Amino acid sequence: MLRSNHWLLSFATLLIFLPLFTRGQSTWVGPSDNLDHGKLRVSENKRFLVFEDGTPFFWLGDTAWELFHRLSKDEAAMYLENRRAKGFTVIQAVILAELEGLDVPNAEGHLPLEGYDPTKINEAYFLHVDWIIKKAAEKGMFIGLVPTWGDKVTKRHGVGPEIFTVENARIYGEIIGKRYRNFSNIIYLMGADRPGSEEKNPIWTAMAEGIKSQDKNHLMTFHPNGAHSSSQWFHDADWLDFNMIQTSHGQRSYAAYIRWLIPDYERTPIKPVLDGEPRYEHFPVDWDYQTFGWFDDADVRQAAYQSLFSGAFGHTYGCHDVWQMNAPQHQPTRWARHYWYDVLNLPGAEDMFHVRKLLESRPFLDRIPFQQIVTNKYMPETEYNVATRGDDYVMVYLAAGKEVRLDLDLCGWPRAKAWWFNCQTGATTLIGDMDATGIRAFTPATRLRGNDWVLVLDNVEREFGVPGGVPLFK
Repeated sequence: MLRSNHWLLSFATLLIFLPLFTRGQSTWVGPSDNLDHGKLRVSENKRFLVFEDGTPFFWLGDTAWELFHRLSKDEAAMYLENRRAKGFTVIQAVILAELEGLDVPNAEGHLPLEGYDPTKINEAYFLHVDWIIKKAAEKGMFIGLVPTWGDKVTKRHGVGPEIFTVENARIYGEIIGKRYRNFSNIIYLMGADRPGSEEKNPIWTAMAEGIKSQDKNHLMTFHPNGAHSSSQWFHDADWLDFNMIQTSHGQRSYAAYIRWLIPDYERTPIKPVLDGEPRYEHFPVDWDYQTFGWFDDADVRQAAYQSLFSGAFGHTYGCHDVWQMNAPQHQPTRWARHYWYDVLNLPGAEDMFHVRKLLESRPFLDRIPFQQIVTNKYMPETEYNVATRGDDYVMVYLAAGKEVRLDLDLCGWPRAKAWWFNCQTGATTLIGDMDATGIRAFTPATRLRGNDWVLVLDNVEREFGVPGGVPLFK
């Protein structure tokens, strides 16, 4: 049974099993993804992730860092069902959790380790982790599995304590790899909000190599601290299959992608890249809500479209109240204002559904950044229009609905069919067919902050369906 000490506090808890989509969107039908396609691997062009049979995989993540630590089985199942219904494909969660994860038992009363020894795990705690991972698999979702939060290696501002050495990190990695090598839905995330360093890199490497020594089935990356990338320390590491950046919670600007994502996209050898922790919905902007307020749905949509159109192979959403699974029995972290179960259906979380539907309605593996088609002389960093293309389509994200000017000669086909895609509702409006020549201006129906749109240009000869309609794969 759900714990009665907080589940009767809000009418919203009655609605979570039936996610309310206030903007008219649909619930994702069936498993979020089809795990029967096989293991994940890096695509041949090194830009994306695909299944073993070549089917593209779209990483649409949510940060649920405290999932294993703070939620009961019933609560975890309810949370996962909510995210399945929104089309999320990856849930990022931590075994040795950040918020007193070594000292405060999980929802079933178990600590993860015997004392602070990572070579001696508590089987009861890990069985709870196993159950949640398997439940996610039933719903067609991967777990971005973090073996330990970074404060157990580098305390810095965290609780710690630092329990890992090179020797025991290797053993702990072997334990994790052996335990999860035959699970169908694992992606390993090392690091967990900490930088690399000359002192600590050998520990992370030992843990990663320990996992890989036992588990050759699953991909791995490194989740860095804010305003950094895994590539700074581990790009050439054999165990790092793709790069992850964390643009973090300090800005409403496109500058973070210029600084971190685009350089990673251009780095050699080529590895896929994504933003694994952007601005969270309900997080105080730059940690100062009194001055700047709180990030909202417009902010998280902007982060998603700007990163994906700049070369990311996927994107992670986050909500400040959800990552920590804030509830009455817990002390809120960093000014969290709501309980996690009351905010699962925030507009920004719902709008991620449209992001996935749009990108999966066009060919997936030929998509590249295409900023050169935008000819506007000036765009504020908070209203930056970003373009991407495949061989037979172009998409341009208009962050604030203002006029965008495009050089249609760069499309490379004689005729284009143009559409407006509403990022808040997923609704489309057909503009019509036109010659794909010369400079042309496009202006959507609404403008200013919160009125973001995607302009879709299709090669007429391909006869694609409606943007955001039926996926071309799966």
